[in-house]
Amino acid sequence: MGAWQLLLVGLVLLLGLFGVLVPGVPGPWLVWAAVMWWALHVRTGPAWWLLVGATGLMLVTQVVVWQLPARRVRPLGATGRMVAYAGTGALLGFVLLPVVGVVPGFVGGIYLAERLRLGGHGQAAAATRAVMRSAGTSVLVQLSACLLVVAAWVGAVVAG
Repeated sequence: MGAWQLLLVGLVLLLGLFGVLVPGVPGPWLVWAAVMWWALHVRTGPAWWLLVGATGLMLVTQVVVWQLPARRVRPLGATGRMVAYAGTGALLGFVLLPVVGVVPGFVGGIYLAERLRLGGHGQAAAATRAVMRSAGTSVLVQLSACLLVVAAWVGAVVAG
């Protein structure tokens, strides 16, 4: 697979990660489709195992998300800034403390956005809890799964 094709796969993976944060965009399926496209072109053992693992993880993620409450963040005053802070916090947490850092990074990003918007700790903490109850958990589950798949893809590309 050439450098341009790898760049396109990487861009689709990045689009999938951002798609998780935007309601209505099928982010996990974009991530899975990019890994499938890559595996079909590379045709190596690690590529196929990554595709199988990504497929299983995405299916488990969808079952978990279906069991969680529906996404309803607009009535809570969720803004684009909050989504950006949460996504950035999750990405930084994932990089700084691999895998488990995504949770405190995501929640910390929501808290920081709410603290800047509302001003006080008590109000920001209450707003963060409300967001996490209404939609944050499902977004966090999908984002974590997608970050794991993207990290595994990056590792496979670097190793192979």
